[in-house]
Amino acid sequence: MMKNEKLLAEARAMQERIREDRRYLHSHPETGFDLEETFDYVWKTLEDMGIEPRRCGRRGITALMGQGDKVVMLRADMDALPIREDTGLPFASDSGRMHACGHDMHTAMLLGAARLLKAREKELPGRVKLMFQPAEEVFQGAADMMADGLLEDPRPDAAFMIHVMTGLPIPVGTVIVSAPGVSAPAANMFEIRIQGKGCHGAMPHTGVDPVNVAAHTVLALQAINSRELSPSDNAALTIGMLQAGDTANVIPDKAVLRGSLRALDDESHGLIRQRLKEITELTAKTFRATAELEFTSGAPTLLNDKALSDLAVRSLRELLGSDKALLSSQLGGSASKSSGSEDFANVSHTVPSLMMALAAGTPDTGCSYPAHHPKTCFDEDALPVGAAVYARVALSYLEESKA
Repeated sequence: MMKNEKLLAEARAMQERIREDRRYLHSHPETGFDLEETFDYVWKTLEDMGIEPRRCGRRGITALMGQGDKVVMLRADMDALPIREDTGLPFASDSGRMHACGHDMHTAMLLGAARLLKAREKELPGRVKLMFQPAEEVFQGAADMMADGLLEDPRPDAAFMIHVMTGLPIPVGTVIVSAPGVSAPAANMFEIRIQGKGCHGAMPHTGVDPVNVAAHTVLALQAINSRELSPSDNAALTIGMLQAGDTANVIPDKAVLRGSLRALDDESHGLIRQRLKEITELTAKTFRATAELEFTSGAPTLLNDKALSDLAVRSLRELLGSDKALLSSQLGGSASKSSGSEDFANVSHTVPSLMMALAAGTPDTGCSYPAHHPKTCFDEDALPVGAAVYARVALSYLEESKA
């Protein structure tokens, strides 16, 4: 117990430094793989700790600490979203990009954990591998790092991740440990390109209107969930972008839709993919147009290992108290699983893995908006807790593996 108290106290003592990291990252958000400033900041911060970073993939960073055969990996994602921030924070971004999903929190917490673990490096009964990942929001970063040897030299024996939550009535600093099994759905991003025939807006009969096709396609796709899946199926199909034309009195020759689909089981996921293709192509044909569907990226279901789930609950209750470390199944209903997908899922299908959620904002403290909203905010009191949680699960895994 004493070492847990010391770990948490050390994390809280460095809260101001973790906050500085978070605020720099928040005010310099970058998206996808275009993370030049973020990459440089994380790289230099690790070097300043005496940790040697290594490039992995297009914009990923890994680093190793400790010695021994057992290896545990800790992951943080670094990318933001193409959202214009409207929080009014003094360190808000004005670039049209925003850390509305808390990846700035994740990166700052893992840097904090790196400081805690570096101070204990000579005592580590194994090695800790840090994974700073780009392009999570587009489901490409983890696979890109894996293709460049993320899970080799050395291969992790276990992997952990944290995702912050906000806008929920859960006390800040509470950790939700995923129960064994699937905790996040499989997902795909897709693009539909509709080809029509442009014409004058006053003579629609001389053309083929792709906007009309796009509208019918969006409506038809909603019937997949409402009429082809069971009400008990956890699945979502969203069209988030429709682009067509440049002016009011011209029917354009093409339209583009972009969207995402998610499903918690492979059968539903496969059905949605099949019907998405059929409905897209046949709706276009109905109105004399053509349409092409492309799945641009994706991730499988996120699998949580039972042994790691048990270990995390046990060690985090010692660290935080039994009321601040909960198993997701204790929440019941749909709250026990995430509706958002995670490309850390790619790692979870290769290495025993665990996803943890950290409460970082409640409505009564002004954090009433959910993630991916222009007004999303996060409570920075969660930062030292997250750093301590990262460090504690890594230490617990290595200690128990040695025993």
